[in-house]
Amino acid sequence: MLGIVQGLTEFLPVSSSAHLALFPWIFGWRDPGLAFDVALHWGTLLAVGIYFYRDWLALAGGVLRAARERRGNADAGLAAKLVVGSLPAAAAGLLLEDAAEGALRSPWIIAAMLAAVALLLWALDRRARTGPAGIVPGWGSVLLIGAAQAVALVPGTSRSGITMAAGLLVGLPRPAAARFSFLLSAPIILGAGVHQIKDFAQGPPLALAVGLVASALAGGAAIGFLLRYLARGSFAPFAVYRLLLAGLVVGLLIARPA
Repeated sequence: MLGIVQGLTEFLPVSSSAHLALFPWIFGWRDPGLAFDVALHWGTLLAVGIYFYRDWLALAGGVLRAARERRGNADAGLAAKLVVGSLPAAAAGLLLEDAAEGALRSPWIIAAMLAAVALLLWALDRRARTGPAGIVPGWGSVLLIGAAQAVALVPGTSRSGITMAAGLLVGLPRPAAARFSFLLSAPIILGAGVHQIKDFAQGPPLALAVGLVASALAGGAAIGFLLRYLARGSFAPFAVYRLLLAGLVVGLLIARPA
């Protein structure tokens, strides 16, 4: 169940960290541990790696061509933008890792961020334009989207939600904002997975394998669904869902304080 939740909510703009924190709290499940959390993130990395495998091959080929010819190209440029766009989140993760695993996981903070990003996404979506998914943001826009990704360290924000909102802010069409957000997720998920790889070996192998596979399958389905949906649809339903979830969390906090 947690693998499916992670896979779906990592790429849909509804916050995977919020759902993974709230599900055990709401249903009274024990914390499955850091090793399981790492397995789920490796599953989502596998999903984005497989779904965009043609893109990754093109990016690798572009980097090799640029090195061989000593001249830039579009694929090498996109690869460089993904690296630079990942730096703010990587720095924030290293500096604030303990806070993100502790104080910032408060259900009150999660509810507040669910609602705040919902309103932001809804407001920006109202002015979003249509267009193809292949548009790549400029360098200034990449830095802004990368800075937004760093905010996703706070549970309830949603890495995909805040980066897609930033993409809309800089003028990307909805499908392009989603595609760049998905590609940008790979370096940071890979970095977090490598950073915590020692914890991965400490978990029960069967549970880790089931969670990883479930996360990968659900993540691939979520990516495909959202890219198809955004060709014609809007982010409004996801904003409404976030607001409803925030209201549910507040209601549960009042009825059953954390």
